[in-house]
Formats: sequence, structure tokens, C-alpha cells
Amino acid sequence: MRPAYPHPIVAREGWPYLGISVAASAAAGLLLGWWWSAPFWLAALFVLQFFRDPRREAPDDPRAVLAPADGRVVEVGRARDPYLEREALKLSVFMNVFNAHSNRSPVDGTVERRWYHAGSFLNASLDKASLENERNALWLRTRDGQDVTCVQVAGLIARRILCYVEAGAGLGRGERFGFIRFGSRLDVYLPLDAEATAAIGEKVYGGETVIARLADG
Repeated sequence: MRPAYPHPIVAREGWPYLGISVAASAAAGLLLGWWWSAPFWLAALFVLQFFRDPRREAPDDPRAVLAPADGRVVEVGRARDPYLEREALKLSVFMNVFNAHSNRSPVDGTVERRWYHAGSFLNASLDKASLENERNALWLRTRDGQDVTCVQVAGLIARRILCYVEAGAGLGRGERFGFIRFGSRLDVYLPLDAEATAAIGEKVYGGETVIARLADG
């Protein structure tokens, strides 16, 4: 496993936004007065909370499938995996603008392939967003040969999917691999013999909450 991401408080994607918002707040305070600059500082606090990147500890369970992001589970059930063309167990996590938005690998595995599809920007909590929105998918193969598909899906106001790995990369459970700006969704497709442990409506934490367990290989 690669070393832990070195900025556990603020995601690296957020530093430019945080710098601009703090500079604008300070300038407003100097030019307009500190009371009038309060909305600017509130905006800067929102940027800070959006780009927070807390450290997470993955459980020591090789069969565990971890939540790929913070948010709320919006789908659990059998579905067609459109990337590996198979029937699969699908779990989806919806992130609103108040969740931490780092994306983390649900399993230990090697990236066999990556797909990117341009698309629309429907509300990411809708099921059809999985097939119609802009999305980036990773096919992960575990050490015992099980296939897991992890899909980043853009949302209504999300306009940038970031993914930092390509085919051949190795990822550890909970390892950070990407980021989606401003509200989105993560879909995970598992073998049908996997057991879901998360329920619809449950709040989960990326890289930490166990949402399913793979069958013994």
C-alpha cells in the first residue's frame, strides 16, 4: 500500500479555492469593514468544510468492502454492471455538499481498466444518474480474483471528476484515488455472492464504514 495522503485536514484540490476565499474575505474586511465581510468569511468556512479530508482507518478485514465516500446509502440490490456486463450486487452512496468528497478504494486490488463517459448532470440521488451522468469507472481485481467496479458519478452541481489512477495501479482498501467537486455519487458493483451490510438511508464514511463483505475466494 502506498503512503497515506499527506494532507489529512484539507484536500489538495481545495487549497486554491480556500486561498481565494480567504483572500477575498480579508480584502472585503479591509475595504468594507469586518461586519460587512461576514458573508465572505462564511463562504470561506463552507469551502473549508467542503474540502476537508479527514484521516480514516480501514478495518483489518480482507473481505470487507468499504464505503468509497462519505454520504448516505441510496441503493442496495441486484443490478446490471454495465462495465463488466454481468449481474451484480450494487451499492450506491450519495454525497451532498456538506460531505467530505475524497473518493477511496472499496477493496484491496489492482486497476484492470478505467472508463470515462461524458454525460449530463442529473441529481445524483436518482438511479438513472448512474447511466446518464458524467462518470468515471474503475475495474478493480482483488488478490483472490474477485472483480469490483467502482464508479464516480457527477451530480447536479458537480462539474469535475478527478481520478488519479490508471490501469495497472494497485490500491489498498481506503486508499484515496480521486475527488468529485460539489455533490455527487459513487456506485460499487460486487459479485452476486457478496453480502451487503449497509442499508438504504444509512450514513457511511469513506474508507472506514463496511458496506459489504466479499465471499471467500
